[in-house]
Amino acid sequence: MSTEKSAATQKTDRILAEAQRSREEGYREKALKMYPWVCGRCAREFSGKRVSELTVHHRDHNHDNNPQDGSNWELLCLYCHDNEHSRYTDQQYFAEGSTASPQGPKSTHKAFADLAALLKSKE
Repeated sequence: MSTEKSAATQKTDRILAEAQRSREEGYREKALKMYPWVCGRCAREFSGKRVSELTVHHRDHNHDNNPQDGSNWELLCLYCHDNEHSRYTDQQYFAEGSTASPQGPKSTHKAFADLAALLKSKE
């Protein structure tokens, strides 16, 4: 019985992977027809076999948002695409209110709050 589940799971995984691949190929082909083969960040130009180094980046980071006019897409080279996703991940990680914020906890102590009063009292 466990081998039946395993085979069924494998079949489902295979079907889902094929659907994902065909969806991605669909919007990639459209984006390559709509936009010049230039990275939207570093402006490197691509042609021939190197076009495979261009990726379709979803501006809102939602891979299910694929409007037919391509308004949510931009072509980025592999390096700029990785950089964009790293920046997005960092932004999510260090979001305001996060305990992992690089600024650390907010200080409430004001070291020089009464400095004016102290200087006046010494005069």
